[in-house]
This record gives sequence, C-alpha cells and structure tokens, in this order.
Amino acid sequence: MEAQPTAPGTPGTGLVPRLQTLTQIPLQQKISLMVVLAVAIALGAGAWMWSSTPDYRVLHANLAEREGGAVIAALQQMNVPYKFIDGTLMVPAAQLHEARMRLASQGLPRGGGAGFELMENQKLGASQFVEQINYQRALEGELARSIQSLGGVHSARVHLALSRPSAFLREQPRTSASVLVNLHPGRNLDAMQVAAIAHLISHSVPGLPAKNVSIVDQNGTLLSGESESGGKRSLDAGQLKFQQEIEQTFLRRVESILAPVLGAGNVRAQVSAEIDFTETEQAEEIYKPNQRPTDAAIRSQQTSESSGPAAAAAGGIPGALSNQAPGTASAPIAATPGQAGSAVAATTPAAAAGARRDSTVNYEVDKSIRHVKQPMGRVKRISVAVVVNHMTVNDAKGKPSTKPLPEAQIAQLTELVQGAVGYSKERGDVVSVVNSPFKVAEPEKIEELPLWKNPEHIETAKNMGKHLLIGGLALFLLLGILRPALRALSQPPPSPVLAAGAELGPDGTPAQLGAAGYDQSLQNAKMIARQDPKVVANVVKEWVNGNG
Repeated sequence: MEAQPTAPGTPGTGLVPRLQTLTQIPLQQKISLMVVLAVAIALGAGAWMWSSTPDYRVLHANLAEREGGAVIAALQQMNVPYKFIDGTLMVPAAQLHEARMRLASQGLPRGGGAGFELMENQKLGASQFVEQINYQRALEGELARSIQSLGGVHSARVHLALSRPSAFLREQPRTSASVLVNLHPGRNLDAMQVAAIAHLISHSVPGLPAKNVSIVDQNGTLLSGESESGGKRSLDAGQLKFQQEIEQTFLRRVESILAPVLGAGNVRAQVSAEIDFTETEQAEEIYKPNQRPTDAAIRSQQTSESSGPAAAAAGGIPGALSNQAPGTASAPIAATPGQAGSAVAATTPAAAAGARRDSTVNYEVDKSIRHVKQPMGRVKRISVAVVVNHMTVNDAKGKPSTKPLPEAQIAQLTELVQGAVGYSKERGDVVSVVNSPFKVAEPEKIEELPLWKNPEHIETAKNMGKHLLIGGLALFLLLGILRPALRALSQPPPSPVLAAGAELGPDGTPAQLGAAGYDQSLQNAKMIARQDPKVVANVVKEWVNGNG
C-alpha cells in the first residue's frame, strides 16, 4: 500500500520527528512544561507517601528515661518504626500487638525497678552484704511488678524491712513492708484489693504477717492497717463480704415472696443485718445447794464401834486419901431399898461408859460442767424496711387510678416479711412495711447520634475521603496536566512557509493569505532557517523523498 504523502512541514510519527517537534518548542514554553511536570511528579509522590503512611498507635505512655531508652533500643533491633512524642511511644497499628509481645518476652518495660535479673550479673568476690542488698532489691522489684499488673494501678514501689536473726536478742524484730501505689486518674482500690495486695506481699516474704504491711496511695491516704481515727477497722474484707451476702439473701427472700402478690416493680426493700463476729468459748462448773440426805447419793460410809469394862469413878475429898486404893469392900447382909437403887444407878452409867460407836458418811457433790463455744457470724439483729406501691384500680369507664392498700393487707404483708426473714422479737428485730405511691421517672430520651457525629462513620468517611482524594488527584494529574502536555508534544508546529490551515492557490501562493500575509510568512520562514537550519534541511529532505 502506497504511503500517503504528508503535507509540507508535517513531521512523521517516529522518535526523531517527535524530538524535532520538541526542539521546535520555544524556550519559555519548555520551562513551563518542565515546571508542570515537576509539580505533577511531586504531587503524585506526596499522595503516594501520604496514602502509604501507617497509622500510629500508642505502645507505652509515661515511660521513664531509662525504660524508654531500653524499649527504643529493642524496637530498633526489631526494625519497627516508632514515634516518641511527649513521653508517649507510638508504633504502627499493624505492628502494635506484635511489638508488645516481643517486648514482653524481653521483660520490657520492666517497671518498678529491676527484678531477679540483678542476680544474673553477680560479680566475683562480692561481699555477703552486697548479695543481701541485691536480693532485697530484686524481691522489691518483683513485688512491684506483680502489684502493677492489677487493674487501676499505674505504678508501685515496695520497701521491705527484713529482720536479721541474731543469737544475742531474745525477741527478734518482726519483718514489715511498705507499699506506695500510684493509681490511674479516677480509679480507686476497694477493701478487697487492698487486702489482696497485703496478702500477696505477706505470702511472698517469709516471716511477714499481713498486718505488718502498710499500703499508701499517691495522695498519702492510708489504705490498710489503722483508720484515720487511730482505731482498728471494725470489719475486714471477708467479714464485710459475709455481711453483704447475708443482707442480700434476706432481701431476695422478701422480694421473691412479695413480688407475686403485688406485682414486679411494686416492691422496694432494704435489709440491714447486725452480725456478731466474735468467737467465744466458755467453760462453767456449777455447784448446787445441798440436797436432802434421802435424795443424795452416798459416795462412802464408815462406821466404828468399841466396848470395854467400866472403870471406877474417882470421888471423895481431894487430897492424899482420895488418891489411895480403896480397901476391902464388905457388903452388908441387909440393905435398904434406897441403898440398892442408888448402887444400880451408880453402876449403870459406869457400865454404859465403856461402849463407843463412830459413823462417817460421804455424799457425792452436786455440780455441772459445761463448755460453750459460739461460732462467729451469728446474726444479732435484723432490720427490714419495705415500701409497697399503691394498688391500681379501674373505674366504671375503665380509667386506671391508684389507691392505698387496706390496713389488713398491710398487716398480712408484714407477717409475710417477718416469716421470710425469721423475725425474732427477743432478738430485737424490726420489720417496717409502708404503703406509698411510687413516682415513676420518665424514661430519658436518648437522642440518636447523627451520622456525622458517629465515631465509626467518621472513621469510615475519613478513609473513603482519603482514597477519593488520592484518586481525584491522580485523575487531575492524568487528565489535567499530563494529557494536555503530551497532546502539545504530539501536535506538529506550524509550517515555516505555510501557516496552519492555509492552502496554496494555482499560482503557488496561499489562497487564504493576501500579499502582505504571504510576505510575512516568507519572512518567518527565513528567520527560522537562520535560527535552526536543521529543521529546514529536514523539511527539504522530506520533500525530496516524496513525503511532501
């Protein structure tokens, strides 16, 4: 197929004609084109860098200088990019969890000082005192790390006063500990957490009772031990929890027995229980008054009897004669009756005086021994307060209204409550049931969050806007800058002899140009030939080759 000849001065489609076209562009236009291309490249590079910039998240905040340096050195070894702004260390969100796990495997950040890693770098020839100090520092650091792992505790410091056993002291000093906790803003430690910290330290240090652990927060408030008034706490954490469980048990009993009668939401109750946590042990030995001998039990009985001849009774006038033995008695032949009766009366007491009888009876002692041990946690007194709502009735038109409960029904409810809590008048229990209308609060109107205020939607819109902006910028660079520039390069320059769009007449002169215009075009062609002879030579070459 024969090639179509091009118009005179029209360059071909090869690389050389395009370079020729580029050389024909004026210098000022070349500079403008280069500036536009540089700006387009810079904008494209900036958009690419902005789109590829990772989202940084907080890795650790409020790091100490020593801890921060160790963490940054570890991140550099792991080739993890980071940012350190006002004491806050941030890493890309995609590498956040991996960085935390790898730092945790290295024990970073240590927090609370050094731990047992101090024992790994023991120097040869260290004294026993240095070893003891390092051991105490390591123990304090490990305890501080354990306390910092609790929720609400930002940092902690532990000071141990370890006792040194001595053979010269009869009473050894007791080990004690002091803990300073720095809590997060708006966080507090309840009694259970304070007791947990005290028991954690107590069971970690030999010979340290929990009562010798003092816990103080960053405001100087004593959280354990004695209260501000100087007295001991009335209840510890376990006793307080036990009391609350007893009260909640009674409360559930009251509400469960009244709810089916009055309806759900029509009963409000509170229970206060007074618990006796004293543990007593009593031993009694009681002796009762002496009982009648017939009712008493004989323990032992002993009887002794003795008899012998009666001895002559001493008589007479005191003196030597009365102490002499009596002479030979001579009984009279006849005695008077009075004399015989007197003799019998005299001898009878003497004969009876020779017999003796002793009797001893031992009875069992009446006593009772009793050992009484009362366990702790005994309910001393219960106070129950119950409020019931007015009953709802409908009138003849079906309109609902409320009215108080009858006194008889309130009395029945009181008996139900007394039976549910095990009411005891001797114990001093109090049960109060009051009938009063409830004021139902209107439900709070929660305004729906607009779409433009929803954090999730805002984040989604940011991501979409980011990608749309990048796409729009790329489209603008392609269609608004690069395409016009390439089109300008691809268009041929005006012919040095013939202006664009002009046609030659029969005599070889431009048909659309007058004589003045032809002369002007001729002068322009001459000027171009003088400035750039290569272009004219190429045009003539094209004409000679038959392309013109």
